[in-house]
Amino acid sequence: MSLMNNLSTSTISSSSSAFLAPISFDSRTQSVAFPLKNINVVKCITNPQEQQTAYKTKVSRNANIAKLQAGYLFPEVARRRAVHLLKYPNAQVISLGIGDTTEPIPDVITSAMAERSHGLSTLEGYSGYGAEQGEKALRSALASTFYGNLGIEEDDIFVSDGAKCDISRLQVVFGSNVTMAVQDPSYPAYVDSSVIMGQTGQFQKDVEKFANIEYMRCTPENGFFPDLSTVVRTDIIFFCSPNNPTGAAATREQLTRLVQFAKDNGSIIVYDSAYALYMSDDNPRSIFEIPGAKEVAIETASFSKYAGFTGVRLGWTVVPKQLLFSDGFPVAKDFNRIVCTCFNGACNISQAGGLACLSPEGLEAMQEVIGFYKENTKIIVETFNSLGFKVYGGQNAPYVWVHFPSRSSWDVFSEILEKTHIVTTPGSGFGPSGEGFIRVSAFGHRENVLEACRRFKQLYK
Repeated sequence: MSLMNNLSTSTISSSSSAFLAPISFDSRTQSVAFPLKNINVVKCITNPQEQQTAYKTKVSRNANIAKLQAGYLFPEVARRRAVHLLKYPNAQVISLGIGDTTEPIPDVITSAMAERSHGLSTLEGYSGYGAEQGEKALRSALASTFYGNLGIEEDDIFVSDGAKCDISRLQVVFGSNVTMAVQDPSYPAYVDSSVIMGQTGQFQKDVEKFANIEYMRCTPENGFFPDLSTVVRTDIIFFCSPNNPTGAAATREQLTRLVQFAKDNGSIIVYDSAYALYMSDDNPRSIFEIPGAKEVAIETASFSKYAGFTGVRLGWTVVPKQLLFSDGFPVAKDFNRIVCTCFNGACNISQAGGLACLSPEGLEAMQEVIGFYKENTKIIVETFNSLGFKVYGGQNAPYVWVHFPSRSSWDVFSEILEKTHIVTTPGSGFGPSGEGFIRVSAFGHRENVLEACRRFKQLYK
């Protein structure tokens, strides 16, 4: 059978001079003309491809994750920064948003990590899996350095890849049937991990809250410490001091009230002390400085903001033996089971760095780094004070909490980004009580902080 007989008459046309014609494309009819020697022109008309339907499994999505609103706060800030850079590709953007450290890790610490790393290439220095709870020497050093005379022993300490990771592991320990409370505003990982675990109801857009979470208002009016007489009883209380984002640090008297509140209600406090070494006031650096806290509290901490370990990843969680569930079973035993099931222990190179951090030279070097960021904080605080803003934080934490009354936090974030090319963090991302505030991070190179403050003054003078 000939070619002509194989083609539909609807797809061919003839021309006596076809063999002389050039190849052509008709965009209106989607037709292509091919010059064929000794035969008529064949015009092939393409049919639109049928839209392909993506294959779907029969596995339903985790309904709890579907409750989450938009993206996690900091990736959303990063996304908007990326969009801004597309719009202004030559802009010198300064990031004072996410709390990521910028200064180099002190040499005394990196040298210890390098030595441990090189040791892995020798028979004598090689090590594989370590104890999931952390190396004994590091646990012992943490106990003596941060919890001396507080009754915390090395086997109460679990070394990890960071406090944020441990927050999620703790949520797995608690399960989906507990109730929880958070400071409002607070670090968003507490709420999001609670939502994912199924501890909450749906998001209520009218009040910007998830159902079944107790939001403990922390505002300038109450000194950023909740009125516990109005707080509903929950199983778990997440509490951060010095606080991220407000920078407020709880006093000894306030933490004593919090511990007693937990005891009266049979609750467990998860105390985030990630910024304890930034404390300038004579406030507790550990919840375990409060009598009775070992019976009601867990403490998480990290080297991230002390030694620049945001990328190295090393932290720890303290779960005292005295902390018991309602049936008398030790919480530490369940946490140990989760750690052994979900985690293979912190990187041995990171742990070598952590041990170096706790040497006399390492502690001195960390204090120098912390002092540098605190000086940045002072510069930012003075800038906004000079512009007439009400400013909070900055004394006990590397964050400055700036009030923009009656304004949307995201609008202020967008205004600052658009007009100054500076990235901040909108306060509403930390909870409904953060609306009308922005958080400015002091983590940055000094020249960038000074330039950012110059731009702030130019915008708000």
